[in-house]
Amino acid sequence: MKVLKSSLLMLVFLLAAGSSSLVFADSYSKTISVFKQSEAVQPFFKNCYGYAVFSTVGKGAFVIGGAFGKGQVYKQGKLTGTVSLAKLSIGFQMGGQAFSEIIFLQDKRSYNEFTGGNFEFDASISAVAITAGVQAKAGTEGGTASASAGPATGVQAETHYTKGMAVFIHTKGGLMYEAAIGGQKFSFTLL
Repeated sequence: MKVLKSSLLMLVFLLAAGSSSLVFADSYSKTISVFKQSEAVQPFFKNCYGYAVFSTVGKGAFVIGGAFGKGQVYKQGKLTGTVSLAKLSIGFQMGGQAFSEIIFLQDKRSYNEFTGGNFEFDASISAVAITAGVQAKAGTEGGTASASAGPATGVQAETHYTKGMAVFIHTKGGLMYEAAIGGQKFSFTLL
Protein backbone atom coordinates (compact mmCIF):
# COMPACT_ATOMS: atom_id res chain seq x y z
CA MET A 1 0.00 0.00 0.00
CA LYS A 2 2.84 2.41 0.86
CA VAL A 3 4.56 1.62 -2.42
CA LEU A 4 1.35 2.37 -4.32
CA LYS A 5 0.89 5.71 -2.54
CA SER A 6 4.52 6.63 -3.15
CA SER A 7 4.24 5.65 -6.81
CA LEU A 8 1.15 7.83 -7.24
CA LEU A 9 2.91 10.76 -5.54
CA MET A 10 5.89 10.26 -7.85
CA LEU A 11 3.59 10.25 -10.90
CA VAL A 12 2.04 13.58 -9.84
CA PHE A 13 5.55 15.03 -9.37
CA LEU A 14 6.65 13.84 -12.80
CA LEU A 15 3.58 15.19 -14.55
CA ALA A 16 4.01 18.57 -12.86
CA ALA A 17 7.69 18.73 -13.77
CA GLY A 18 7.03 17.64 -17.36
CA SER A 19 4.24 20.15 -17.89
CA SER A 20 6.37 23.02 -16.59
CA SER A 21 8.63 22.69 -19.63
CA LEU A 22 5.60 23.21 -21.88
CA VAL A 23 4.48 26.40 -20.14
CA PHE A 24 7.68 28.36 -20.70
CA ALA A 25 8.34 28.49 -24.45
CA ASP A 26 11.67 30.28 -24.04
CA SER A 27 12.90 27.83 -21.40
CA TYR A 28 14.79 25.91 -24.11
CA SER A 29 16.88 28.92 -25.13
CA LYS A 30 17.58 29.68 -21.46
CA THR A 31 18.63 26.06 -20.88
CA ILE A 32 20.92 26.10 -23.92
CA SER A 33 22.52 29.31 -22.57
CA VAL A 34 23.20 27.61 -19.22
CA PHE A 35 24.95 24.72 -20.95
CA LYS A 36 26.94 27.05 -23.23
CA GLN A 37 28.42 28.72 -20.13
CA SER A 38 30.13 25.48 -19.07
CA GLU A 39 33.71 25.13 -20.30
CA ALA A 40 33.26 21.36 -20.47
CA VAL A 41 30.26 21.70 -22.81
CA GLN A 42 31.42 24.49 -25.14
CA PRO A 43 33.52 22.26 -27.46
CA PHE A 44 30.51 20.00 -28.07
CA PHE A 45 28.39 22.92 -29.34
CA LYS A 46 31.17 23.78 -31.81
CA ASN A 47 31.70 20.26 -33.17
CA CYS A 48 28.41 18.35 -32.91
CA TYR A 49 26.09 17.47 -35.78
CA GLY A 50 23.03 17.96 -33.58
CA TYR A 51 21.70 17.88 -30.04
CA ALA A 52 18.58 17.32 -27.97
CA VAL A 53 17.85 19.63 -25.04
CA PHE A 54 15.42 19.08 -22.17
CA SER A 55 14.73 22.21 -20.11
CA THR A 56 13.26 20.24 -17.19
CA VAL A 57 13.23 16.53 -16.49
CA GLY A 58 11.37 15.46 -13.36
CA LYS A 59 12.52 12.31 -11.61
CA GLY A 60 11.10 10.58 -8.56
CA ALA A 61 11.25 7.20 -6.90
CA PHE A 62 10.43 5.02 -3.97
CA VAL A 63 11.52 1.50 -4.99
CA ILE A 64 9.81 2.05 -8.37
CA GLY A 65 11.06 5.16 -10.11
CA GLY A 66 10.40 7.17 -13.18
CA ALA A 67 11.40 10.30 -15.04
CA PHE A 68 9.72 12.35 -17.72
CA GLY A 69 10.63 15.38 -19.80
CA LYS A 70 9.92 17.05 -23.12
CA GLY A 71 12.63 18.51 -25.30
CA GLN A 72 13.67 19.91 -28.64
CA VAL A 73 16.07 18.45 -31.21
CA TYR A 74 18.44 20.54 -33.29
CA LYS A 75 20.46 19.62 -36.40
CA GLN A 76 23.35 21.91 -37.31
CA GLY A 77 21.83 24.66 -35.13
CA LYS A 78 18.28 24.46 -36.55
CA LEU A 79 15.23 23.11 -34.73
CA THR A 80 14.06 19.89 -36.42
CA GLY A 81 11.64 18.31 -33.97
CA THR A 82 10.50 17.54 -30.47
CA VAL A 83 11.39 14.62 -28.24
CA SER A 84 10.00 13.10 -25.09
CA LEU A 85 12.05 11.23 -22.51
CA ALA A 86 10.61 8.51 -20.29
CA LYS A 87 12.52 6.42 -17.80
CA LEU A 88 11.34 3.58 -15.59
CA SER A 89 13.50 1.89 -12.98
CA ILE A 90 13.23 -0.53 -10.09
CA GLY A 91 15.59 -1.10 -7.18
CA PHE A 92 16.85 0.66 -4.07
CA GLN A 93 16.00 4.27 -4.80
CA MET A 94 14.26 7.13 -3.09
CA GLY A 95 13.76 10.84 -3.60
CA GLY A 96 12.91 13.38 -6.23
CA GLN A 97 14.95 15.55 -8.53
CA ALA A 98 14.60 18.08 -11.33
CA PHE A 99 17.35 18.64 -13.88
CA SER A 100 18.09 19.88 -17.39
CA GLU A 101 19.72 17.53 -19.86
CA ILE A 102 21.49 17.94 -23.19
CA ILE A 103 22.48 15.08 -25.48
CA PHE A 104 25.06 15.88 -28.15
CA LEU A 105 24.94 13.84 -31.36
CA GLN A 106 28.41 13.61 -32.90
CA ASP A 107 27.57 12.88 -36.53
CA LYS A 108 24.80 12.19 -39.04
CA ARG A 109 24.68 8.50 -38.09
CA SER A 110 24.09 9.21 -34.39
CA TYR A 111 21.55 11.94 -35.24
CA ASN A 112 19.62 9.57 -37.53
CA GLU A 113 19.77 6.81 -34.93
CA PHE A 114 18.42 9.12 -32.21
CA THR A 115 15.66 10.63 -34.38
CA GLY A 116 14.72 7.40 -36.15
CA GLY A 117 11.59 6.90 -34.03
CA ASN A 118 11.97 5.39 -30.59
CA PHE A 119 15.51 5.32 -29.24
CA GLU A 120 16.74 3.72 -26.02
CA PHE A 121 20.02 4.36 -24.22
CA ASP A 122 22.12 1.31 -23.69
CA ALA A 123 24.04 0.58 -20.51
CA SER A 124 27.26 2.33 -21.57
CA ILE A 125 25.86 5.86 -21.92
CA SER A 126 26.36 8.05 -18.86
CA ALA A 127 26.03 11.74 -18.04
CA VAL A 128 28.38 14.34 -16.64
CA ALA A 129 26.96 16.83 -14.14
CA ILE A 130 28.04 20.42 -14.88
CA THR A 131 26.96 21.79 -11.48
CA ALA A 132 28.13 21.00 -7.99
CA GLY A 133 25.98 18.41 -6.30
CA VAL A 134 25.06 14.79 -6.15
CA GLN A 135 24.00 13.19 -9.41
CA ALA A 136 23.06 9.68 -10.41
CA LYS A 137 24.34 8.20 -13.66
CA ALA A 138 21.86 8.78 -16.47
CA GLY A 139 22.48 5.46 -18.24
CA THR A 140 19.92 2.72 -18.32
CA GLU A 141 21.84 0.54 -15.90
CA GLY A 142 21.32 2.89 -12.95
CA GLY A 143 23.32 1.52 -10.07
CA THR A 144 25.60 4.49 -9.46
CA ALA A 145 25.48 7.71 -7.52
CA SER A 146 28.32 10.19 -7.36
CA ALA A 147 29.29 13.70 -6.39
CA SER A 148 30.38 16.22 -8.98
CA ALA A 149 32.52 19.22 -8.17
CA GLY A 150 31.28 20.99 -11.30
CA PRO A 151 32.53 24.24 -12.82
CA ALA A 152 32.02 26.25 -9.64
CA THR A 153 35.22 24.71 -8.26
CA GLY A 154 37.13 24.69 -11.51
CA VAL A 155 37.12 20.88 -11.61
CA GLN A 156 35.87 19.33 -14.86
CA ALA A 157 35.39 15.71 -15.76
CA GLU A 158 37.09 14.55 -18.94
CA THR A 159 34.25 14.02 -21.36
CA HIS A 160 34.05 12.46 -24.80
CA TYR A 161 31.52 10.88 -27.12
CA THR A 162 30.41 7.33 -26.39
CA LYS A 163 28.77 5.63 -29.36
CA GLY A 164 28.34 9.04 -30.99
CA MET A 165 26.67 10.67 -27.97
CA ALA A 166 27.70 12.83 -25.02
CA VAL A 167 25.25 13.68 -22.23
CA PHE A 168 25.40 16.55 -19.74
CA ILE A 169 23.11 17.23 -16.77
CA HIS A 170 22.45 20.51 -14.97
CA THR A 171 20.85 19.79 -11.60
CA LYS A 172 18.03 22.19 -10.67
CA GLY A 173 17.13 20.74 -7.28
CA GLY A 174 16.09 17.76 -5.24
CA LEU A 175 17.79 14.85 -3.58
CA MET A 176 17.89 11.36 -4.96
CA TYR A 177 19.68 8.11 -4.18
CA GLU A 178 19.53 5.43 -6.83
CA ALA A 179 20.88 1.90 -7.07
CA ALA A 180 18.45 0.55 -9.63
CA ILE A 181 17.95 -1.08 -13.01
CA GLY A 182 15.92 0.71 -15.64
CA GLY A 183 15.68 2.01 -19.17
CA GLN A 184 15.59 5.47 -20.73
CA LYS A 185 13.51 5.83 -23.89
CA PHE A 186 13.21 8.76 -26.30
CA SER A 187 10.42 9.38 -28.81
CA PHE A 188 11.15 11.87 -31.62
CA THR A 189 8.54 13.82 -33.59
CA LEU A 190 9.57 15.73 -36.73
CA LEU A 191 8.33 19.32 -37.01
